[in-house]
Amino acid sequence: MASWSAENATKAYLSTLKMGHRAKEPDVAEFISALAAGNNAKLMVVACANVTSSTALALAAAAHQTGGRVVCILPGLEELQSSTEFLGLGSCHIEFVIGEAQALLLKEYKESDFVLIDCHLENHEEILRAVQAGGNPNGALVIGYNAFGKGSWRVNGSKTQLLPIGEGLLVTRIGAKATVNNGDCGGKRSRWVVKVDKCTGEEHVFRVRFPHGKRIEA
Repeated sequence: MASWSAENATKAYLSTLKMGHRAKEPDVAEFISALAAGNNAKLMVVACANVTSSTALALAAAAHQTGGRVVCILPGLEELQSSTEFLGLGSCHIEFVIGEAQALLLKEYKESDFVLIDCHLENHEEILRAVQAGGNPNGALVIGYNAFGKGSWRVNGSKTQLLPIGEGLLVTRIGAKATVNNGDCGGKRSRWVVKVDKCTGEEHVFRVRFPHGKRIEA
């Protein structure tokens, strides 16, 4: 993910404070909004077990600061209708999708860099693994809400923290994917060059290293 932006985090936090919809624990929405905006999240996805909450609006406030988008994955049409009624005009800033979050995060939204998962979903841990298996090379930040009593996430290579905010938040940062370039040595790329001695007919093979992005003509 991009470097931390204190300015974006502050603006998103203040925007969330001004919202009409307030959760039972307002600091949850404000915390999530600031976290998403501060990390300059561009594709924010919410996986809901039921009707979406004010946290979706909090992410919309973050998206306004980062120039990103918010996608809310719902289980059915009934939840979609109830969610749009609850959010009111704020729903115009959110993309709603009906489907299975685990499958969608492996395909259509594999580039997501901020994912919010309702831990009331039975497969909430599998959804986390789908994000980890996704294709965002810069990594992602995954937040599980309604986490109290659900146990910690077990994900290889990622550390999870349980925060006592609201009904509990599980926070996991999935690191950037390592990239491997063939022939890369010490930050430089290389090429094998073959030269033929016109007098003797002998072939001479050289390995030429050059900075990444530059080309050498043999």
